[in-house]
Amino acid sequence: MTVYRIQDEILIKAPLPEVWDFFSNPRNLQKITPKDMQFEHVYEPDDKYVYPGMLLTYKVSPLLGIPLTWVTEINHVEYQKRFVDAQLKGPFSMWHHIHEFQELEAGTIARDILYYGMPFGLFGKLAHSFTVEKQTKAIFKFRKKALSEFFS
Repeated sequence: MTVYRIQDEILIKAPLPEVWDFFSNPRNLQKITPKDMQFEHVYEPDDKYVYPGMLLTYKVSPLLGIPLTWVTEINHVEYQKRFVDAQLKGPFSMWHHIHEFQELEAGTIARDILYYGMPFGLFGKLAHSFTVEKQTKAIFKFRKKALSEFFS
């Protein structure tokens, strides 16, 4: 399996505690996901903030409006530094998403480091080249815009 890596970051002009509170609340993920993904929680998260072992179940429609169930587990949390989610069930053969935060004088850097693998062998590699990589980068671009508006 080929493992792909995408890294992105944004400087948010807000203090670290405020940025951490936003990102570590799983209910806010919907606010920074493009509407055409039709993202929704299957059930409300059982806590306001992420914790190790937290399971999150979503419905998403990333391609042709076809709904998919996506289950992730928060498997690592360092308060106001990073948290990590991994896919248990979903469209990827592997998904490992690191969310890192760094406070600066000008605000807070929010950094995403994403490792993922595609299912279906050669077909998955082709899908990655033609759609998945572009769509994933477009989601990060949307998030930057949404975060800039939210924290303005």
